[in-house]
Amino acid sequence: MNYLYETFIKTKKQREWFNIIDTLASGFAKRADTYDQKSEFPFENVEELKKAGYLSLTVPTEFGGAGLSLYEFVLLQERIATGDAATALCLGWHLGCFLELAEERTWDEETFKLLCEKVVNDQVLVNRAATEPATGSPTRGGMPQTTAIRKGDEWIINGRKTFTSMAPALDYAIVSAQIGDTGKKGNFMISMKSEGVTIEETWDTVAMRGTRSDDLIMKDAVVENTALVEQDRGKSELPKAWLLHIPACYIGVAVAARNEAVQFAKTYKPNSLPGPIGEVPEVQRKVGEMELELLHAREVLYSVAHRWVNEPHSRMQMGPELMAVKHIVTNAAARVVDLAMRIVGARSLAMSNPLQRHYRDVRAGLHNPPMDDMVISTLAKRALE
Repeated sequence: MNYLYETFIKTKKQREWFNIIDTLASGFAKRADTYDQKSEFPFENVEELKKAGYLSLTVPTEFGGAGLSLYEFVLLQERIATGDAATALCLGWHLGCFLELAEERTWDEETFKLLCEKVVNDQVLVNRAATEPATGSPTRGGMPQTTAIRKGDEWIINGRKTFTSMAPALDYAIVSAQIGDTGKKGNFMISMKSEGVTIEETWDTVAMRGTRSDDLIMKDAVVENTALVEQDRGKSELPKAWLLHIPACYIGVAVAARNEAVQFAKTYKPNSLPGPIGEVPEVQRKVGEMELELLHAREVLYSVAHRWVNEPHSRMQMGPELMAVKHIVTNAAARVVDLAMRIVGARSLAMSNPLQRHYRDVRAGLHNPPMDDMVISTLAKRALE
C-alpha cells in the first residue's frame, strides 16, 4: 500500500506527520466496524488524535499550531479515512474551519487567537453548524431560520441545526443566524455548555454513522456580545479550498475498499481454479480499473491542492477547479468501491465484511457540498462566458 502514498509525500515534515497518522489509522481500522454497527461517536480515535496534537494541525504557527498547508491536510485526511471514514470526515470539518480562518483572517484577530489557543492548549473541538431543515445545504444560499436577537450586552439564539457532525464531542459550534430584523446573516461562536443549548439524537443513517451528525437545538440560548464573530460584510470571496477534505475522505474509503479486494484476489483460491482468483484475467481487469480510477482521482486532488499552496496569486480563480475535484473524486471513489465488491462477490455484502461499510460510507460523498449539478453548471457557465 505504501506506493500509493510515496508519490505524494514531498517533505520531511510531511513524512513525519504521515508516519504518525499511518500508525493511528491502522488502529482506527480495527475499531471502525464496531463504531459503525453501534452508531457511536469514535471518542477513542479522537482522543488519540488529540494526544498526537492533530487538532491544532491547521492552527497558524504564530498561535502555537502546526500551520500545515492544504496539501498536507488533504494527505493526512485521506490516510485517516482509509482507517475510519467517519473519524476523518469529523476531523476534516474541525481542521477545515481553522485552515479557512487562517487564510481569510475575517475574524477579529484577538478572538481568533483566543480560539486557536484553546485548541492548542486544551484540544477543544469546533465545527460550523449551518444546515437547517428548511434551508438544506448552506451552499445553496438560503437564509438561516435560526435567529439572534440582541438584548442588552447579550444575544438570544433560537433555532435548530441539522447535520452537526461530532455533536456529542463538540466544545464550540459556529452557528449561522439571522441578526434581528436586519435581514443580515451572522455567525456566532457558542459554547456547547451554554444554557439553552442541547443535542437531539436524530442521526439515523446507513452511511457515516460514527459522525453522530445529530441536531443542535438552541432554545433561548444566551451568549455574550462578543459571540458574534462573523457578519455578511466581513466574508471573504476566496474559494473554499478547505472543502477538499471531503474528496480526500472518500478517496480514502476507496483505497480501503481497493486494499480489501486486492488482498482477497491474492489469497482466495476456490477449488475450481489452480491458483488464486487474482490470476483470472477478468479479475485482473477489474483490479486494473480500480488502479486507473484511483490514479486519475488522486492526481487531480493533489495537483489542485498543490496549486492552491504554491500559486496563491491564482486562488481567486480556482473556484471551478476546486468544485470539479470534489465531483471527479467522489464519483471515482464510488466506482472503485463498486469494482472492489464485484471482485469479492457476495461475501462483500456480509455485515462482517468491511466492504459493505465502505459501500455505504462512500455514497455519502455524493451528497456533501458542492453537489454534482452545481459543479457541472459552474463549469458550463465559465466555458460559455
